[in-house]
Amino acid sequence: AERKRVQKHLERFHLSLEKLQEVSARLEEDMIRGLGKHTHHRAPVKMLPSFVRATPDGTEKGDFLALDLGGTNFRVLHVRVLEEEQKMLKMDSQICTIPQEIMLGTGEQLFSHIASCLGDFLECQNLKEQILPLGFTFSFPCEQKEIDKSFLIRWTKGFNCSGVEGKDVVKLLREAIHKRGDYDLGSVAMVNDTVGTMMSCGYKDQSCEIGMIIGTGTNACYMEEMKNVERVEGEEGRMCINTEWGGFGDDGSLKDIQTEFDVVVDKTSINPGVHIFEKMISGMYLGEIVRLLLVRLTQDELLFKGQTSEALLSAGRFETKFISDIEETDSGVENTQNILTELGLKWDQVDVHVVHLVCDTISSRSAHLCAAALATVANRIRVNRGLDHLKTTVGVDGTVYRKHPYKKLQATVRLLAPDCDITFLVSEDGSGKGAAMVTAVSQRLALQSLCMFSPCLRGLSPGTPTSSHQRHVC
Repeated sequence: AERKRVQKHLERFHLSLEKLQEVSARLEEDMIRGLGKHTHHRAPVKMLPSFVRATPDGTEKGDFLALDLGGTNFRVLHVRVLEEEQKMLKMDSQICTIPQEIMLGTGEQLFSHIASCLGDFLECQNLKEQILPLGFTFSFPCEQKEIDKSFLIRWTKGFNCSGVEGKDVVKLLREAIHKRGDYDLGSVAMVNDTVGTMMSCGYKDQSCEIGMIIGTGTNACYMEEMKNVERVEGEEGRMCINTEWGGFGDDGSLKDIQTEFDVVVDKTSINPGVHIFEKMISGMYLGEIVRLLLVRLTQDELLFKGQTSEALLSAGRFETKFISDIEETDSGVENTQNILTELGLKWDQVDVHVVHLVCDTISSRSAHLCAAALATVANRIRVNRGLDHLKTTVGVDGTVYRKHPYKKLQATVRLLAPDCDITFLVSEDGSGKGAAMVTAVSQRLALQSLCMFSPCLRGLSPGTPTSSHQRHVC
């Protein structure tokens, strides 16, 4: 009887294949709304153009810089792409901190600090004399107008620098570098971390046309046909679209699968009503959903003889990391016992089994929902191209993907997108190496179009100082 009562609590998290197909169909509708010229402004799934117009073709080569700013630290990297060996090497990198007073100071101070750290790095690497292209991963909400034009919509993550919101961040960075006058940059490409994830895998596997992150948050990008990207001029070719699928459900379309526990997690979050889909899937929220469920089961005297603990009743105390520890094949039981003891709970073997069941239920739902969304994207690419069968690769990153038993995700995608053969490739440093690869590809495209219109002189690779009358190799 007790087992039945436990199952009753958990069955709300079990989504049938039919329900997942429904979720997938709703996401497809929202993606179409997000792409539409007249519907995108009210679409919960934003479908942002990235201005990345191709994936790597293996001919990219040269030296590139990458700048990754997404929190209180930022990284500067020097990446070398070797065409003969089909390798992308991180030559060196440096982490710089951003002091609190700069995070809350003026935009001028922030970009001057970034330019100064970049200058120090180039000095150390003996690269100051070269004019290298830069990939800039800037993980804040932006409106991108071109590959090298991106306007900050608003600061998040504790930043509040004055005079930056509504401004082009590439321009602010260039101005700060020009003010110094001791080095310069080549072309700059603004990169979203999800796009970087796709691109860092795309050099290794040229059929990689989807990028997906399941970590603290969740997002995906994919190559869409230009004719469907109504907000950007031009009908030819493709463009990578940053879906921002975490916002799926923000218009109430997922109410039927939200449980009372999801509603509590949403209401107590820092952004109620926003990123509903993300809150059912990503690392920032899974631990809290498990905690709320464990509290309910204990209150119903189905766990720990009805005795909670101060830790179990404290928001955020059940970490998402605990879920993967509990689900570990070999040491799961021992890990569960240690975690429950650490949380001040008196447990027996039945409790250990029920806690494992709860964690498995929540992480499985996350995998199934993610699979439904990924199946939508893969099917869309297949139909866009008029194919009966699509073979493609997904570049994946994020702690939740790396640490959880994601065999479930792969198996469910196969059921929901039977005409798509999907390979998963774990990304190496999407926001660093991936950003450099975006720059390498956009440089290759620029040179190809230049060479179509002008005679090519041989002999130069990216990073070589050029005079105005010299041309790069096609």
